[in-house]
Amino acid sequence: MGRLFGTDGIRGEANRYPMDATMAFAVGQAVTYVLRKERHQPRVVIGKDTRISGYMLESALEAGVTSMGGMVQMVGVLPTPGIAYITESMRADAGFVVSASHNPYQDNGIKVFSGSGFKLSDEQEAEIEDLVLGGELASLVPPPREMGKAYRLNDAIARYIVFLKNAFPRSLSLEGIKIALDVSNGATYEVAPAVFRELGADLTVIHNRPNGLNINDNCGSQHTEDLRRTVLETGSVIGLAFDGDGDRLIAVDEKGKVVTGDQILVICAAQLKKEGKLENDLLVSTIMSNLGLKVACEKYGFKHYASKVGDRYVLEDMQRLGAVIGGEDSGHVIFLRHQTTGDGTLSAIQLVSAMLKAGQPLSELAKLMDVFPQKLINVDVSRKPDVTTVPAIVAAIARAEAALEGKGRVLVRYSGTQNMCRVMVEGPTADVTEKWAREVADVVRGAIG
Repeated sequence: MGRLFGTDGIRGEANRYPMDATMAFAVGQAVTYVLRKERHQPRVVIGKDTRISGYMLESALEAGVTSMGGMVQMVGVLPTPGIAYITESMRADAGFVVSASHNPYQDNGIKVFSGSGFKLSDEQEAEIEDLVLGGELASLVPPPREMGKAYRLNDAIARYIVFLKNAFPRSLSLEGIKIALDVSNGATYEVAPAVFRELGADLTVIHNRPNGLNINDNCGSQHTEDLRRTVLETGSVIGLAFDGDGDRLIAVDEKGKVVTGDQILVICAAQLKKEGKLENDLLVSTIMSNLGLKVACEKYGFKHYASKVGDRYVLEDMQRLGAVIGGEDSGHVIFLRHQTTGDGTLSAIQLVSAMLKAGQPLSELAKLMDVFPQKLINVDVSRKPDVTTVPAIVAAIARAEAALEGKGRVLVRYSGTQNMCRVMVEGPTADVTEKWAREVADVVRGAIG
């Protein structure tokens, strides 16, 4: 039986192994059993995004936790970073997030935060996996008198909104400023509009009617077409798009052009450097970041470190190296002075703040980083062998790298949450980049598709 945890928790199609009620119950039990080693009656927070399967999975988690003697605080629909915040501020021992992030509605997942609001380490996840897959949980449950209880935390959204508003500088104002939001029919549908309205923005909100089936459906951070149109129609100075669980941000400038996660990182890091707040003069991103990010770091006088793909690895390197900002081109941005994980709404606040402080439109700030032509192709695969052991793929990568003559790069890696191989090529022109990305992707598809 394969391992459960990928790069972002446990993920799969809802109501099918491993994302069924039986697994959620077992995960709730296992996490609580591990926590009981430190505290006799652990306290955990459980929240979710807007997927229809969230009802089933949060109930199963609650049953697992209480059966193992834990106390549960149910917060309902709340962005992933909001659950991390509530977990830490309530001094709970752990927080569960029922979400599949940017995936379509039929998928779901379970992420676990520690009591400090950070994601679990690989070692902690391995211990939980061993308990879940070992088949001995039923023999570890406490007697009936030691079972736990569950409560509803009714003010979780209000607490999180106050936290976010406090991250916006009091010296700045959004009064009368036109902003467009795409909340992806997801977990930010209440929180993000409330924050920006209470800060005074003249707001237009789209994709804010979740029905359990429309989360991430041609909207949000991965599908910005509607937001770009809305920005232009309303004359907004910025458009802000979140993903289904609210930990990603992609922006749109006043001209309707997309501003990537890498560009957001550079804009915010440059502002922090101006203010003398860029700790160790360091920005952390991943190996998937556009080459333009590295060039921009050199241009503006701060260092760059490339982590493995996954916001958890970015965070680990940020803590190890003493950085205060890091993230991914996909829109995960971590502001470690404020938050323990990627937070789309917080990132939006920081980006808007940087724009106001600079006194420049977003289209001008986006020019701080030149985006190199890049092509990413996702290839569905039936298996995930080490890429370096597949001769055809190795040869295809070598051909592409030779053709690029040092003016680009090729990255081939597996998704940590889906049966997918990501082929990414950067090159000197869009045509060259597209050509070699397609050639390598075709070879990957033929070898392991």
